[in-house]
Amino acid sequence: MSIPTIELNNGVQIPALGYGVFQTAPDETVTAVETALEVGYRHIDTAAAYGNEREVGEAIRRSGLARDEVFVETKVWISDYGYDETLHAFDKSAGKLGVERIDLLILHQALPGEFEKTIGAYRALERLYTDGRVRAIGVSNFMPRHLDRLLPEAQVVPAAAGGARWTMW
Repeated sequence: MSIPTIELNNGVQIPALGYGVFQTAPDETVTAVETALEVGYRHIDTAAAYGNEREVGEAIRRSGLARDEVFVETKVWISDYGYDETLHAFDKSAGKLGVERIDLLILHQALPGEFEKTIGAYRALERLYTDGRVRAIGVSNFMPRHLDRLLPEAQVVPAAAGGARWTMW
């Protein structure tokens, strides 16, 4: 299976088709991701909130594929928002996934009632990006009003913003 790629706003190529593990039980995740990689998927989408990052990492290791052959995307959950908290969340996710660098790290959703924590979390993503620990950063499940509040504060325009459908910038 040959999957085309899409170029993000920072030049990173992301496979246009990805395999997501939302609501995949941890005990089923390794087999599911191994199978997806065997049939040609090269983009795996997980999240801290899914509770299966460790199993995604195990499946990638078992696949025998070189790390640069698999595009790994994960998301920071709102309980880990805030600058320092998000830096720590990256370390936890990278450790569970067994990778030093994450290809796309996303804020899972806005935290409207405490938007300063959302801003702090995004600033942490920007630092991780600048430091080369992530290849691209983005947001998910943000409404236009959330983006209107975030973008004036951002130094790095999100490479991806998604909800019901993804928009690549």
